[in-house]
Amino acid sequence: MRVVLFLAMVLAALPCFAASRCDVDTPVAMAAVGEVRLAYQSVGREQDPALLLVMGLGGQLIHWPDEVVTRLCEQGFRVIRFDNRDVGLSAWAHPPASANLAYEALRYRLGLSVSAPYSLRDMAGDGLGLMDVLGIQRFHVLGASMGGMIAQHMADIAPQRVESLTLVMTSSGAPGLPAPQAALLSLLARREAPNREAAIAQQADLLAALGSPQVSVDRPLLLREAARAYDRAFNPQGVQRQILAILAEPSRVELLNRLHVPALVVHGTADPLLPVMHGVHVAAHLKGSRLALIPGLAHRFQAAFKEPLLAVVIPYLQVHRLDGEPRLAQRNEARAQSL
Repeated sequence: MRVVLFLAMVLAALPCFAASRCDVDTPVAMAAVGEVRLAYQSVGREQDPALLLVMGLGGQLIHWPDEVVTRLCEQGFRVIRFDNRDVGLSAWAHPPASANLAYEALRYRLGLSVSAPYSLRDMAGDGLGLMDVLGIQRFHVLGASMGGMIAQHMADIAPQRVESLTLVMTSSGAPGLPAPQAALLSLLARREAPNREAAIAQQADLLAALGSPQVSVDRPLLLREAARAYDRAFNPQGVQRQILAILAEPSRVELLNRLHVPALVVHGTADPLLPVMHGVHVAAHLKGSRLALIPGLAHRFQAAFKEPLLAVVIPYLQVHRLDGEPRLAQRNEARAQSL
């Protein structure tokens, strides 16, 4: 009887234990990685398998919803989210010169080469460097939008370290794929604002345009989200440099073709920035990948799609959470044969 009571007490305490170790209010720390200092947050136990979250264009670590981070942590992951270079609280040792976005965008539209202060591959090096600082050799990567592009490079640079890829609303960057909506591109390029109020309004406009047509626009909520991000950090020149890194990026089809890593590709059927064929194309060039299309999902995380997203992502991550040496050996052998 005492044993039964003891087990009952332990089981009753498990939710509290999970909540305490998955505290999303863990302080943000800084890590020196080459020419940048990256702001990051680690949620979960150090001994748990690590899951690195890589955010998209202009997004800060706070744009990973807290409830999603908590759910992922409760699955037994140490979840690490960070501010990419040029956004949030991350900082340069010596900032690069700001490029002329309008001029380079014109060159891009004319099919000419684009000059960028740094590349997406450089940004992938940031993520790998962060994991070096944290002493994490092998880990899983979940990237969204530009973060998914960066994640592709991470798996290419260090295939022996990336246990699995989860690529959400991203692209291969191949020519011929459907273009974003023109009005949306104008909103993305509009990065200058005379004051806080105008900047917040502009960001709310962008968030509304990136949302699903199945979800009604809640303007006050969007303004609150935009204000929270603005008050944490506002760096329009940095976002312009990130845009240039995307525009200067060549097609990643060859890169995807040579990857041998477990991969889940998730895309929405209502994505206005990277229409659904972008996700289909990524999956088609990732050997053995799984493609999950979510009806109505657009190009940002919205509460209405939280459960459909987690219903796809969590089971996949759980399958690969305890990925061991046999699978790593098979992956390295397959890569060697393809060279």
